[in-house]
Amino acid sequence: MSQSLRIAVLECDTPIDPIKSEYGPYGDIFESHLKEGLRRINANVSLQLTKINVVQPFAEYPKPEDFDAVLLTGSKHDSYKDEPWILTLTRFVQDCYLIHHKPVIGICFGHQIIARALGARVGPNVSGWEVAVESVDLTSAGRRLLGKDTLAIHMMHRDIVYEVPPGCVNLGATLICGVQGLYVPKRILCVQGHPEYNEFMVSELLKLRRGMLGEAVYEDGMARVGREHDGLVFAETMCRFALEILE
Repeated sequence: MSQSLRIAVLECDTPIDPIKSEYGPYGDIFESHLKEGLRRINANVSLQLTKINVVQPFAEYPKPEDFDAVLLTGSKHDSYKDEPWILTLTRFVQDCYLIHHKPVIGICFGHQIIARALGARVGPNVSGWEVAVESVDLTSAGRRLLGKDTLAIHMMHRDIVYEVPPGCVNLGATLICGVQGLYVPKRILCVQGHPEYNEFMVSELLKLRRGMLGEAVYEDGMARVGREHDGLVFAETMCRFALEILE
């Protein structure tokens, strides 16, 4: 009999219409992404996802006994703001880490919220945006975890994590973002990029944000959006990380 892996996906945003029409909300996108990760590592596990939109007022967070791991999605919102739902989310991550000892996975905005919850400074990057497929130079910890020297991954962010929180290790860096991921065995796994994104998704986001990005960033991003990337490598890593709690 296969085991069940219960993951609570905290949806920190709603996809823009072209993406939502094609792939559904972020909970559905990550369900497909994680299922493919489990398939690639030949895990005999049934995936059970609970999907909660935490931006909506009075969102009902899952109880710790009802999930094995929690995943925070990306978002257009600013992780450093003190909006009520962001503060509630940050406290939830603190409780998962400090009290309940539940594994926490974070993607982009989720990566930043986890860092904030653990005491690191987050905020806008003075060097500007990272978009489309970028190559992350992995640290020794990142190389051990991912089995690669570099990680090609879709990006769509300006906010960054400025420092590595106590107890965590940094997974990698790019020229303009020095903390591209965080890791604590069986506790924390997060990444600044978007392993779940594909060419269509990022192309649509680039088109939508063209005026915000400026022509130079937009054109450069569109030139790189179709490059091969390692999103599924990170999907495998997320699955292995989450499965460790079942061992």
